[in-house]
Amino acid sequence: MENFDDYCISKKIDPNAFKSEDASQYEALKSVFDVVSKPSFEQQKLFLINKIRRKYILKV
Repeated sequence: MENFDDYCISKKIDPNAFKSEDASQYEALKSVFDVVSKPSFEQQKLFLINKIRRKYILKV
């Protein structure tokens, strides 16, 4: 099973920047991710994920 950091990386989100700059939102999303399926999580949080992706861009 994929963990939340791996999921963030797959969505081009820098998990370390996200965790350090917005720990409460990171933990809230992580707790939901840990209990629901990946498709369900994406369906529930799609617009939020896109917003986070633009804010915490993963540098390759």
